[in-house]
Amino acid sequence: MSFLAVVLVIIGFLLLGIRIAQEYERAIVFRLGRFTGTRGPGLYWIIPFIERQQTLDIRTKTVDLEQQETITKDSVTIKVNAVLWFKVIDPAAAVIKVANYNQAVYQLAVTALRNIIGQHQLDEVLRGRQQINATLLQLVDTATEPWGVKIELVEIKDVEIPESMQRAMAREAEAIREKRARIIKAEAELEASIKLTQGAKQMEASPMALELRRMQMISEIGIDNNTTTVVLIPSEFSHAAKGLAAMAVPAMQQPS
Repeated sequence: MSFLAVVLVIIGFLLLGIRIAQEYERAIVFRLGRFTGTRGPGLYWIIPFIERQQTLDIRTKTVDLEQQETITKDSVTIKVNAVLWFKVIDPAAAVIKVANYNQAVYQLAVTALRNIIGQHQLDEVLRGRQQINATLLQLVDTATEPWGVKIELVEIKDVEIPESMQRAMAREAEAIREKRARIIKAEAELEASIKLTQGAKQMEASPMALELRRMQMISEIGIDNNTTTVVLIPSEFSHAAKGLAAMAVPAMQQPS
């Protein structure tokens, strides 16, 4: 009877030490307070009453950084939301080197986000999110590497600016669009004037082209307004008037 009791005690002792870790879990085992190794996934055994374990989830975790109210480099108060993705790559370091790695990563990311926003102007925050995300990722990942934590991605989710600044930015955008429209109109008028000048010189060298242009103009007027009366003056009259004017100018300049 005593032998059977001993066997049962041994079997019970062995059963007390059986543990199972899921594929996405790792167990950090301590023997009398000292780290002995990482176990899992699957079935493993620890010494009952002497060894204890702490299980960690090594899957990627998503953390929503709460809205942060901070001041940009150009003294504009904005509110920023961000999302952080990270996972544990060294379970032993995550347990031994930091008390609560989840809270530590969260606080580090929030602090780094506020510092980076303070180093950029408002326009840079609105237009250069990719650059800010990359800088934030590198900064947080470097700081969490000794903890056995890998930062996979950081994304700024939303940037909220004051209503007064929104109105000012709307006026600025409207002014920029108006400036662009005026420049385009001025360039079009310049190009049209150059083309008209070239056309006038071409017609001046070819009287027949001028006559054809006059006939085309008359046909266009006739299509739009059939009741309009058009009086044609031969081009010779204009040439004769120019000749008479040229002759009259020297005669007027002679002393009486």
